[in-house]
Amino acid sequence: MQFKYTILYVVDVPTSLDFYQRAFSLKLKMLHPDNDYGELQTGTTTLAFSSLKLIRDSGKNAVASNIEHPSFEIAFETSDVAAAVDVALQAGAKLMQAIQLMPWGQTTAYVADCDGNLVEICSPVMQ
Repeated sequence: MQFKYTILYVVDVPTSLDFYQRAFSLKLKMLHPDNDYGELQTGTTTLAFSSLKLIRDSGKNAVASNIEHPSFEIAFETSDVAAAVDVALQAGAKLMQAIQLMPWGQTTAYVADCDGNLVEICSPVMQ
């Protein structure tokens, strides 16, 4: 079994794709012509976005993310957390937790994306 993709449910797929491209330097993999579904290249897995309307029309009772009560996070690893946080903030992310050095040797920070999803920006764990 292989972990293939994660789909975030968002209000506006093109806006979310644009944000992630600017904030995290991801490349567009595809955007469906109806603008209700799109994917970004992230390596061996895919980060995908589906409109809330599309998922609701398919019979699932999805709700918009709430940064005050997150139910998950996604994480991006980088060797320069400070620089990555600066880029994300310039792209419109909201700082949720300032950069911290964790006891296990990892540097982390948290931002909220344009849809209220929690995103961790972290360094590799130093061992």
